[in-house]
Amino acid sequence: MAFFDLFRSSGIDEGLRQFENTSGAALLDVRTPQEYAQGHLPGSRNIPLDEIGQAAEAVTDLNTPLFIYCHSGARSAQATAALRRMGFQHVTNIGGISAYRGKVEY
Repeated sequence: MAFFDLFRSSGIDEGLRQFENTSGAALLDVRTPQEYAQGHLPGSRNIPLDEIGQAAEAVTDLNTPLFIYCHSGARSAQATAALRRMGFQHVTNIGGISAYRGKVEY
């Protein structure tokens, strides 16, 4: 593995595949409710970044695998760090929906 491979993301498509293949996983969209309403990944739940502290109300088991995304990947990185500080054990930032080309729900 090259040094710069540490910084490369596998991409939202791969992250979505991982979510779909992980039993009991939750997919969280940390964009605003307005952004979420404009189109989101199928099966995702909207917990905006500024409300991430409430994630434990929506996902009560700290061992639940969480897959996090936003628009570009920046807010999902912040949310991933916050969720880990909250005690969630399996949190993956899958990046931004802006790079996604599949079907979305409204």
